[in-house]
Amino acid sequence: MAVILVVGWIAESVREIFQISGLTLQSFLVFCTAFFLACFLLKRRRNLPPYPTGRVPVLGHLLALGPAPHLKLTAWRRQYGDVFTVNLGMEDVVVLNGYAAVKDALVDRSELFACRPPIYLPQAVLGNGKDIVGAPWGPEFRQRKRFATAVLKNLGMKVGTGSIEEKIREEASCLRNRIADYNGEPYDITHDISLAVANVICSMLMGKRYDYGDETFRELSEAVATVFTELGAGQIISVFPFLRFVPVVNRPGINALKASFKIQNVIKEEISRHRENLDRENPRDFLDFCLLEVEKQEKVEGLTEEHVLYVALDLFFGGIHTTTNTLLWGLLYMTLNPDIQNKVQQELDAVVGESLPALSHRSQLPYVNACLLEVMRIRPVASLVNHTTTETDKVREYDIPKGTQVMMNMYSLHMDPAYWPDPDRFDPGRFLDAEGNVINKPESFMPFSGGRRVCLGEQLARMELFLFFSALLQSFTFRTPEGAPRPTTDGAFGISLTPHPFKLCAHAIPR
Repeated sequence: MAVILVVGWIAESVREIFQISGLTLQSFLVFCTAFFLACFLLKRRRNLPPYPTGRVPVLGHLLALGPAPHLKLTAWRRQYGDVFTVNLGMEDVVVLNGYAAVKDALVDRSELFACRPPIYLPQAVLGNGKDIVGAPWGPEFRQRKRFATAVLKNLGMKVGTGSIEEKIREEASCLRNRIADYNGEPYDITHDISLAVANVICSMLMGKRYDYGDETFRELSEAVATVFTELGAGQIISVFPFLRFVPVVNRPGINALKASFKIQNVIKEEISRHRENLDRENPRDFLDFCLLEVEKQEKVEGLTEEHVLYVALDLFFGGIHTTTNTLLWGLLYMTLNPDIQNKVQQELDAVVGESLPALSHRSQLPYVNACLLEVMRIRPVASLVNHTTTETDKVREYDIPKGTQVMMNMYSLHMDPAYWPDPDRFDPGRFLDAEGNVINKPESFMPFSGGRRVCLGEQLARMELFLFFSALLQSFTFRTPEGAPRPTTDGAFGISLTPHPFKLCAHAIPR
């Protein structure tokens, strides 16, 4: 009944338009045809990269891209080259594939590709540019990022004196105890890893850690997962923002915003508590430093508590989801490759023994490091990264107008057989030289992106990945439950590339 009423309302509105303007249906159709032909011809005259086949009216390439666009774009690269254009709805998006093209844009000409596209749903969740991740390129973005980076380093995002290493190690010990309670029974480890990683962020952000059973903490962790799941499911809303008003279709968007509001409410309460107890001579955590900057306005012009809220939200999303999923991919590949897992454990036993792994062991554990690098290569969490051009520029022989959305296919450069022979094979040896030393900065490897938009928390993430991964592999042997099917490594594409749900058995290693 509701649909009939809506259709009737639209029809009546169209009739009124005809009556007011004196249009006939025939003249209206002629006008529309001429308009769309003009738009089409004007678009074609632009010297954009070529379009792959499979474009349809209105939807563009959306149907052709399917549920795994990173794979389809990588396949199109073999046919159309490193640079081509896909049409998403009514918008042309230039796609860059492979190391040479991506590095040229992200690193060599970073400022020209440093803006973020105004994609509706992610922008709505992140505060419409009031944060760092979604902020447009300009002085405000640079000031916020520079300030946040300095504060995080002050709070321990560094190696050496004043490092947050000890808190990560303590959390790793808590996580080991939590896993041991399952006594080798099959279970999904996702939630526990997410809580451990979240506690590291919470300690830096608001100076507290939560007990794993705390209800608020559990809701926070689940809300972060919900935001990413629903953002992935609701990408059609970002292509066609008017769909946010259509029942059922708009459900992912509504769910993502509800989950985001849950996290925001917790952060708002913490901001209020920090404001009441602020020690201006001894700031304790990220929120304290931000509130002091709100008062002083020394380094970030125009910073408000609303900005602080959304920057904190960035830390939650970026600091929890990506690190959690990289660790999950690591454990999944260890489970599927027992020989590699055994080699990791042998190296840990020889170097670390029974003590808890520390960052000082990192240089002595080349194979452990190579495993983590191979995990980040074979399943890059950020498979597709969207930027926007800040000025009109050229890519190869093509003209890219100012404000054009540019999609970096990070999956393509990490799975490029020209740099990574047999790329689907999990092989940590790719990251070891002839003497067994780690190759830390190989070509065609950019798991944290690069240039002006490089990941804010890269150093923290690398610390967490090493300490958590080492502590878990030192303590447990991970296996697929007996009789269970082999877990898939295909990954579920959304805002990030995540493992499909899987269960494992964590068998304690006798000491």
